[in-house]
Amino acid sequence: MRHDESIDLMLEEVAEYNRAYKASKGMLAEFGEKRVIDTPIAELGFTGIAVGSAMNGCRPIVEYMTFNFCLVGIDQIINNAAKMRQMTGGQFNVPIVFRGPTASAGQLGATHSQALENWFANTPGLKVVVPSTPYDAKGLLKSAIRDNDPVIFMESEQMYGDKGEVPDGEYTIPLGVADVKREGKDVTIVSFGKIIKEAFIAADELAKEGISCEIIDLRTVRPMDKETILTSVRKTNRLVVLEEAWPFASISSEITYIVQEQAFDFLDAPIQRITTADAPAPYSPVLLKDWLPNAGDVVKAVKKVMYK
Repeated sequence: MRHDESIDLMLEEVAEYNRAYKASKGMLAEFGEKRVIDTPIAELGFTGIAVGSAMNGCRPIVEYMTFNFCLVGIDQIINNAAKMRQMTGGQFNVPIVFRGPTASAGQLGATHSQALENWFANTPGLKVVVPSTPYDAKGLLKSAIRDNDPVIFMESEQMYGDKGEVPDGEYTIPLGVADVKREGKDVTIVSFGKIIKEAFIAADELAKEGISCEIIDLRTVRPMDKETILTSVRKTNRLVVLEEAWPFASISSEITYIVQEQAFDFLDAPIQRITTADAPAPYSPVLLKDWLPNAGDVVKAVKKVMYK
């Protein structure tokens, strides 16, 4: 925002209150009320305003307290932002970022715990980013803001307190490039977002038994970096996909199809996927623990593809 005056930020409580998670702290004081805009609780309205402003030369960042609330304004995202370039024959592009928390964040109940990455990834015209580290989040967000097409930028409320190494200087991370977070030779684990932490816990446990796991962080769900996944599977010959989402028509389903289509002959075992239970998220802490994927589930899936 310091380098480009066309960028503005809007959300309920984003200005005076510094956003619910204080992610916009100090921005009102620095950039003023014309660029850091408090909105009414009206997602359909301010999402539409942002799409129109993007068509007229602005680069708005629309923030939702959680992506569960964006469903009120999803018509503007799917039917306008995602399709405007195609419907106008390239006369208008929509450089806009829709940003907010995704998936569960503790005992918040069924309507505040949904992972909707696959909904948006199913839509041509949208790019979908789900970072898992502070370094990735900053580099990918800069690229998302500078992109000339609409980007869905999904984070985790439970990761806002995470700390990690972030360079002081300028850097960006290109959209659509996965990252091999851990090298391995026996099995590939593909994941993204907050839940990838369970893969690292599982990999440490499996290493004690002599099983070497390669962990790939997608970072961008769409466009998906297929080649990084396929290259790893051709090396390890086994694949486990970990995702915090419902199983039906999920991102893990798409990855499974891609690998069986393009690397079937390299597989030494059927692909295993790990998701949440196929039900709305429960409020009960006991049920929620069973509903979510965990490191134990990853260990079981890896041993299954290893025939152990």
